[in-house]
Amino acid sequence: MPADSSLSRVLIYRLGSLGDTTVALPSLHLVERTFPGAQRILLTNYPVHAKAPASAAVLGDSGLVHGYMRYSVGTRNPLELLRLAFEIRRFRPQILVYLMPVRSARQVRRDLSFFRLACGIPRIVGASAASESRRLLDPVTGRFQPESHRLAELLGSLGDAAPDETCNWNLRLTKDECRRASAALAPLAPSPLFVCGPGTKMQAKDWGTENWRSLLEQLCARFPGHGLALIGAAEDRASAAQAAAGWRGPRVNLCGELTPRETAAVLKRARLFLGPDSGPMHLAAAVATPCVIAFSARGLPGVWFPVGARHQVLYHQTSCFGCNLETCTIEQRRCLLSITPAEMLAACERVLGAGT
Repeated sequence: MPADSSLSRVLIYRLGSLGDTTVALPSLHLVERTFPGAQRILLTNYPVHAKAPASAAVLGDSGLVHGYMRYSVGTRNPLELLRLAFEIRRFRPQILVYLMPVRSARQVRRDLSFFRLACGIPRIVGASAASESRRLLDPVTGRFQPESHRLAELLGSLGDAAPDETCNWNLRLTKDECRRASAALAPLAPSPLFVCGPGTKMQAKDWGTENWRSLLEQLCARFPGHGLALIGAAEDRASAAQAAAGWRGPRVNLCGELTPRETAAVLKRARLFLGPDSGPMHLAAAVATPCVIAFSARGLPGVWFPVGARHQVLYHQTSCFGCNLETCTIEQRRCLLSITPAEMLAACERVLGAGT
C-alpha cells in the first residue's frame, strides 16, 4: 500500500512494556511509512510491574508515535472505559491500527464493538486478521512464529513490515542518549565490551545468581581484556553485583542508572549480551548485538526469541513447556535450571569465535 497522506489522525493499539514495544518496532515503522503526515497516538497500558518500563520510555523521541493514551489492563470499570472512549472521541482518529497479542475471536469482537460503537472509529486494520491468528509452528525448525512477524502479518493490508530487515528495528537513538551511554562506559574504555542483564521480573525466568556468577567468572578467564557492563532496574543492582563478583576485569554496574534507550545505546557498543528472556534482550537484538540467552520454557519456542541470525538461545524443551507460569513451584524451574554455565560459555564461544 502506498503512503497515505490524506489521514491526519491514527490510533495504534498495543499493550505491554519494554519487550512488547520493542518487537512491534517493524510494525510501527510500517505505520509511519504508510501514514507519514498523520499524528500517531499509541493506546497502551500503565506498566504492570515496577521493573517494566512504559512504552514511552522505549520509543522516546523516535517520532514513530507522537503521544500516548493509557488505561489499566483488564479494567471493567465503566467510568474508566467511558473516560477512555471520551478521550478517543476527542482525538477523532480516522483509523485504528490493531497490534494486540493473540486473542480469542470473542475478545477481538468485544474490542471492535468498543472502538467502533463507543469510540466512533470508522476504519480498523489488523483486527480481522487477529481474530484468526494463532501461533504458527515451523515443523522443520520446531519453532513457532516470532511475535514480531505475527504483528507484521496483521498489517499485511498496509504493506510489508519486513521484520527481518535491520533498518526496521531502528530506535532512532538521539545524540544525547548515545553521549550518556558513552559517559557511563567511560571507566571501561578502551576495553572491548560485554553486557550482562541477569535480572528479571519473573521468578520463572530467573536463572539464578550463582549460575550467572559462574558463567561470568569463566567468561572473564576465557576472554580476558574485556570490560563488563551490568544493566537492569535499580532493584537488580545488588544481585547483579553478586553475579559479577568473580569478574576480574574492569566493570561498571549501571542498574537503575540509565533509561531503556540509553541502555540500548550501551548495548549497541557490546560484542555480546548475556541474560534471560527479557526486555534488554530485545533491545540488544534491535541494535544488532548478538545475544546468548538462558531461556525459560514457560513460553513456546521461537515466539519471544530475539530476532536475528547471530543469537544463541538455550531452550530446554521439557515436558511442561509452554506453561506460561510467572512463578514455577511444582517443577522448580526444571527447564531453566537444567541449563549449565558450561553450555552458556560454549554458546558465547560460538558467537565470538574460539580464537577471539
